Amino acid sequence: MIDILLTSQTLNITGCADAVMSPQSGGIDLFIGTVRDATKGKTVLRLEFEAYEPMAKSEMNKIALQAMEKWPLHKVLIHHRIGVLEVGEVPVIIAVSAAHRAAAFDACRFIIDTLKLTVPIWKKEIFEDGEVWVAAHP
Repeated sequence: MIDILLTSQTLNITGCADAVMSPQSGGIDLFIGTVRDATKGKTVLRLEFEAYEPMAKSEMNKIALQAMEKWPLHKVLIHHRIGVLEVGEVPVIIAVSAAHRAAAFDACRFIIDTLKLTVPIWKKEIFEDGEVWVAAHP
C-alpha cells in the first residue's frame, strides 16, 4: 500500500501512524519534519512551500515504489504540506511499516533524503530581515 498526499491542510500525525500499521508489521518508522525557529543563527518567522503538484505527486509515488523494491515493506506513506507554515507546524510526514525495524528505518531515511533531492517542492524561509528560497535540489 502506498499513500501519497500533497495538501494545504494540517497533517495528522496519529492518522499517518495508524495508516501504516498492520498485523504483519513488527517495525514502524515515522519521520516528522517540523518548522524550526532558527536557521544558521537567524530567527525564522515562517516557511512557505510551493510545488508543481502533478510532478511532485508522481515523484513521491516513484520514491515509494523504489523503497518497496529495495526493502520488504508493507506500507509507505508520504504526506507533504504546501502553503504557509508557522514555527512548530509539520510540513512532512514519512511513515513506513515492515516486518523488521531495520528495513523500516532504512527505507524511511531513503524516502525523506530522496524526496528532498528530487521532488519539485520549494521552500521559502521568512526571517525578520528578509527571505530566501532554499535550494530544493543541491
